[in-house]
Amino acid sequence: MQLTKDVIAIVTGGASGLGGATAEALAARGVKVAIFDLNEATGAATAAKIGGKFYKCDVSSEASIDAAFAAARRELGAERILVNCAGIGVAKRITRKDKETGKIEPHDLATFAKTIQINLVGTFLMISRAAAGMQALAPVNADGERGVIINTASVAATDGQIGQVAYSASKGGVLGMTLPIARDLAQSGIRVCTIMPGLFNTPMMASLPDDAKRSLSASVPFPARLGDPAEYASLACHICENGMLNGESIRLDGAIRMAPR
Repeated sequence: MQLTKDVIAIVTGGASGLGGATAEALAARGVKVAIFDLNEATGAATAAKIGGKFYKCDVSSEASIDAAFAAARRELGAERILVNCAGIGVAKRITRKDKETGKIEPHDLATFAKTIQINLVGTFLMISRAAAGMQALAPVNADGERGVIINTASVAATDGQIGQVAYSASKGGVLGMTLPIARDLAQSGIRVCTIMPGLFNTPMMASLPDDAKRSLSASVPFPARLGDPAEYASLACHICENGMLNGESIRLDGAIRMAPR
């Protein structure tokens, strides 16, 4: 997929972090970018900065997704690229001990279900809508390629830490559906890959104390630092441009393997 002014891309979670860096990198190559995000102020500002368009979208809601797709396609045209970066992180063990009563309580369903709904179901819903649209388009090259879909999992999909049961389950689901979706869409010329970031300097990470960030940076074998969102964006652009990357989940982590805690 050549990244040119004739290509339209949708980036979920594109207001900031990994999605924001990807939206910026695609726009720098001439791609018309639609940012799907819940954060209106930051999303609109990022879109204005890169010459893209912002659409408020809750990826856990079919109605919200369908409305955002309709608006983006009406204003920009049909998307050739989808990058799924929207997601949340939670920290809860499978059980907890109440400090006052000493009673052992199970992980609540609401938190688990919300994490799955946003990170996994949201990714699935976005893929299904984008794939249906891409299948209706004419191929863009001799391979018969119609589109590229990139998902965001996490090293937690395989190296889940203490307190990451919901998060790891959601990202493990994204990892698990990558290959079958790529096989589903192969005859339509739509490639599907997933990026599994390690420790990256995102807004979620920025909320941690400096000592915690230094400790996390030191845990990365090489380079011994947090990843830059621009490095995620660089890989996303390469996946778009490299036609043989399909059905693959790629760790982007400086060789880290997460410890239990």
